[in-house]
Amino acid sequence: MSAISRVGEYTLLMKRACALPDRWSMFFRQYTREIVNLGIDSILIDIIISIFIGAAITIQTKSNMSNPLLPKYVTGLAVRDCLLLEFSSSVMCVILAGKVGSSIASEIGSMKISEQIDALDIMGVNSANYLILPKIMAMITVIPSLIIISAASGIVGGFMIAEFTDIISLHEYVYGIQYSFNPFFITYSIIKGLVFAFIISSVSSYFGYSVKGGAREVGHASTQAVVNSSVIILVSNLLLTKVLL
Repeated sequence: MSAISRVGEYTLLMKRACALPDRWSMFFRQYTREIVNLGIDSILIDIIISIFIGAAITIQTKSNMSNPLLPKYVTGLAVRDCLLLEFSSSVMCVILAGKVGSSIASEIGSMKISEQIDALDIMGVNSANYLILPKIMAMITVIPSLIIISAASGIVGGFMIAEFTDIISLHEYVYGIQYSFNPFFITYSIIKGLVFAFIISSVSSYFGYSVKGGAREVGHASTQAVVNSSVIILVSNLLLTKVLL
């Protein structure tokens, strides 16, 4: 299938998915379940990865910026800006595309090959709206919290390096974190995260919904969902960075 055909199918599917729900009670029940499955269940991996990345950025920045002409607080400043501008929004969303995207594609793909989606359509239910919209809304709801948790965890990781090693003093690190803080960086990260949340949930849902065949095709669809979501996120990150900054 050509790329143009896929874009057309994706657009038509999103048009069906983003219609108003026929039964709001059913939508909110699905929406609450997806918040837990896609958001709350991702908090632990979000924290663990961010702590170690924050610690690694602290060590590498301090090791490679030992020039006496540079101010001592530059390490903390670099850690803060790296986390807010790129890692907590862009890189973390690419990681979540692997965890969340494959889960969404596998779930919907399994329903497709077992003809559960056909059964919903026969009963007059808008299956795309019923299955996909709660996932999109849940991801958009939880992603700002995941971004903030990621940035905070990364800063804590650098703080642990300053506290328990002699690589950098705690005073230098904390001063760098506080120095010349631009609140717009948080807004910028959240805006990017909202866009990436829609990309992850919608693209993964499309590949799951488009499965034809058996279990092998479901696995292939999960792989395609992760790869395509990651590529689109990286391209979108470049465009959003150009527009917002």
